[in-house]
Amino acid sequence: MSIPTKYHLPLLILVCLCLFFPHLGVLYENIMEARNFNTAREMLHYNNWIFTTMNGEARYEKPPLPTWLTAISGAIFGLEKIWALRLPSAIITTVMTVGLYKLAGRFLFNKTQAFNSALILATSFYILFSGRNGTWDIFAHSFMVCGIYFLFRFFAEDRSIYRNAILSGVFIGLSFMSKGPVSHFALLLPFLIAYGFIYRFKGFKPKVLPLVVMIVVIAILSSWWAIAIYMLDTNSATAIADKEATAWANRNVRSFYYYWSFFTQSGIWTIPAFVGLLYPYLKSRVENLKVYRFTLLWTLAAVVLLSLIPEKKSRYLLPVLIPLALNTSFYIDYLIRNFAAIKDKRETWPVYFNFGLIAVIAILVPVAGFVALGDSLNGLWFWFVLLSLVTVIIGVSILFRLKRKNIASVFYLTIAFVCAVVVFGFPLIKTSYTNEDYALLAPKVEQLKESSTPQYLYDNGSPELIWDLSQRVPLIRSDQGLQIPAESQFVVWVDQDKIDAFKADFKAFQVDFQYKIDGNITSKQDRNYKSRRIAYLFFVKR
Repeated sequence: MSIPTKYHLPLLILVCLCLFFPHLGVLYENIMEARNFNTAREMLHYNNWIFTTMNGEARYEKPPLPTWLTAISGAIFGLEKIWALRLPSAIITTVMTVGLYKLAGRFLFNKTQAFNSALILATSFYILFSGRNGTWDIFAHSFMVCGIYFLFRFFAEDRSIYRNAILSGVFIGLSFMSKGPVSHFALLLPFLIAYGFIYRFKGFKPKVLPLVVMIVVIAILSSWWAIAIYMLDTNSATAIADKEATAWANRNVRSFYYYWSFFTQSGIWTIPAFVGLLYPYLKSRVENLKVYRFTLLWTLAAVVLLSLIPEKKSRYLLPVLIPLALNTSFYIDYLIRNFAAIKDKRETWPVYFNFGLIAVIAILVPVAGFVALGDSLNGLWFWFVLLSLVTVIIGVSILFRLKRKNIASVFYLTIAFVCAVVVFGFPLIKTSYTNEDYALLAPKVEQLKESSTPQYLYDNGSPELIWDLSQRVPLIRSDQGLQIPAESQFVVWVDQDKIDAFKADFKAFQVDFQYKIDGNITSKQDRNYKSRRIAYLFFVKR
């Protein structure tokens, strides 16, 4: 099965439309999104486009570019629509996918393999997850992919040198404006290491002046915001910088080997990704050994550099999935070209196991879904039936094509399976929304406001709670310390984890519990149930 080159871009965009855009509002916001969305809301409400805040306190931990884009989307479509706030992430992930296709096409000279590598990237677990969430990481790495595309052209081509230098500088600078130097360290530096080892920066002398121009562009875009907040809000900027530096060294500290199961973050491509890393096996089987060495070194350099940082989280592996997708495409390309002729069972059984397992899972979706979800499917039968029909057809087709050793068809059917799960399966997430105590917090806040009851938030400890409040509420405990309200009586919103601290601060006052509001949609048994979303209201009197 061969797809003509002229259809690559339209099909890539179609796949991205299926993966990143449908049902963006189904999942409610996580803690990272809540911080971003709160900051975006205050940009619109208080015009804090440069000096970003969350419930009135400075929030300079990350540069503001993704928050600007989120605020603009919220202004157009409505801040109350979660899908609108996640829309920029979906768009920028589509840009990343197309950017990787363009980049791969430059050094592979094999458009089909470049197309397949972009499909692998888009359907990798953490890319799919991040592309549907309003978080900063995906912006930084998407802009960096575009920057690396023009940087590669700057290194490899002798024409349009200044244009490529400037465009590379712009996108690398925009990456910094999205999450500081994270992508520079985790994606750009490994790329430069791999490029230097494999391509040696040959013929570089005539490009020194354009390189200086590129560095100047990067420096201007990367530094202006940090300089502005440091010059005009020095105390807050310094305190936040110190806190972030301490966190990188002391929070979530893991062993050096913590990331060495990194290929599992590719999700459905775990086995092909692992095999693609086996250089002694694959070096004699790839068509372009030089580029394979380049993508392998780029991937491993990224993992090693990330492993040097004391603070480690699984989501920090997101940039590794970009060169890993390129590297995995070599193994997929080898299978597409040669699987029908392979006789050695040691080579064939991982392929049969990987894609056979995907096929079996697809076929079992109706039975497993019905057993697991049962009566909670009421009102969602339309989506369940569609999901079941499509996945069964895809699963049977994979087995049929696998038997015929048509790996190209198997590969594209796997992409179709992931798309089907998103398009038809995501609405079924609503079956987990079973918390009978769930209630919206914003109407209660508005009711107190209309009755002129002074209300305060104990602290900014819960970004989700701040988001649920839907408006800025004055703080009692902030970076400036404890500030007791001047009124003789007032009410205070407190998240569940801070009740003891709140009562200790107000032990000289009359404190009466009023009611609690549970902002969790999921049941208490669900792992996404967070005590941070439970708001307690106390009446306080001197």
